[in-house]
Amino acid sequence: MKKKPDHIKQEDWDAVESPPLSNKILSRMQPVRKAHSNMPSRVRGPQKKPTKKQLTIRLNQEVVEYFKLQGKGWQTKINEVLTDYVHSHNENDPGI
Repeated sequence: MKKKPDHIKQEDWDAVESPPLSNKILSRMQPVRKAHSNMPSRVRGPQKKPTKKQLTIRLNQEVVEYFKLQGKGWQTKINEVLTDYVHSHNENDPGI
């Protein structure tokens, strides 16, 4: 059974009745990309504010390994550490 996404209310989830698919229907199913070959590739929408700048940076291997061991969101954690550093070392404009 498929897990309910967090953004859907349980009562709405329960209200949906999906009958079992017959073997005839299952045999005709194919990937969406195959059925609709002219469909554009999925693209990411515009980033929500504040906008981040994408770049390439070289870090020591031990730094990367440390943050990767923190699990999902390790790049965001690096950004948070660097942001805290900037705020604590910028006396002229602490609101960067």
